[in-house]
Amino acid sequence: MSKTRIGIINITSYAGSELVRLLHYHPETQLVWGTGRGLAGTKLNEVFPQFTDIDIPVLPEPSGEVDIVFSALPHKASAEALLPFVGKNVAVVDISADFRLKDAGEYPRWYDFNHPAPELLGRAVYGLPELHRKQITNTRLVANPGCYPTSAILALAPAVKEGLVNGDIIIDSKSGVSGAGRALNMNAHYSEANENLSAYALSGHRHLPEITQELNLLNPSLDLSVTFLPHLVPMTRGILSSCYAGLSGKFPVNENSKKEIISIYKDFYKSEPFVKVVQTPPQTKHTMGTNLCLIHPTVDMRTGRLIVISCLDNLVKGASGQAIQNMNLMLGFPETTALEAFSIYP
Repeated sequence: MSKTRIGIINITSYAGSELVRLLHYHPETQLVWGTGRGLAGTKLNEVFPQFTDIDIPVLPEPSGEVDIVFSALPHKASAEALLPFVGKNVAVVDISADFRLKDAGEYPRWYDFNHPAPELLGRAVYGLPELHRKQITNTRLVANPGCYPTSAILALAPAVKEGLVNGDIIIDSKSGVSGAGRALNMNAHYSEANENLSAYALSGHRHLPEITQELNLLNPSLDLSVTFLPHLVPMTRGILSSCYAGLSGKFPVNENSKKEIISIYKDFYKSEPFVKVVQTPPQTKHTMGTNLCLIHPTVDMRTGRLIVISCLDNLVKGASGQAIQNMNLMLGFPETTALEAFSIYP
């Protein structure tokens, strides 16, 4: 039986090369082509010697029939590159933000461009399988979630859906420098990021609207007020999100309520292959190289606040691994195919 033909737009990016690494172990797929903006004309195994057996050229433009396309381009450029494939009904997974938001009016505000195809936003499915699995299996256009939103939404989804908390939520997230992408970035330079810790986007990060969009869908009756503050830490991979929210009146602050909340979290994620509720606070190295999101909910007895820690690899569950998870669901493959590796530790 023929294999599913894969095309990757911007294959030389961090997310693009991570797709190559993971798809190499997928028994049902074949990489047909990959494009790269600044490295077109080279061979992929010249750019990335670790892919020595993958002897394909880096192309300036897509070339050849494929069954599914992944785009790892930045926002705006990604939508423009994908529209021809959407028009041909080729399956598409967009790793950029270009199809995540349902309100086209949010794009000028948060991403500084007018969406080229606002009519597609209602058709695109937000690719968080733990919340939208059924819709993902029935679509040809998936908007892969952002790395920060994946960690935050998965940390808070059970609490918001079950009304365990009031709407005042704080999300404090730390990310490694690979989240800034492979292009030159002053803040990601070694001498700038090493031995340093910095907060940024204090007036509002562009991932905030997708966090609030998805949390609102879980419980429209909850009046949400979300503060999201990201930080850059001197490591390559990983996101750790610390989420805080006051418990609602239905939960008195005691040990029994703490146990009940943990039980609710475990029940919410009991059938999820890549989200695990763990007994101790997870660390970023516990998820390095994997498609896992590890979650630890607890209660601060002094303040009556829910605290949820979540960890994931921003390039895997936060990007390319989740993209492959979505592909598996879209094309009818077992959801965990090529994604079951343990973490690299230490």
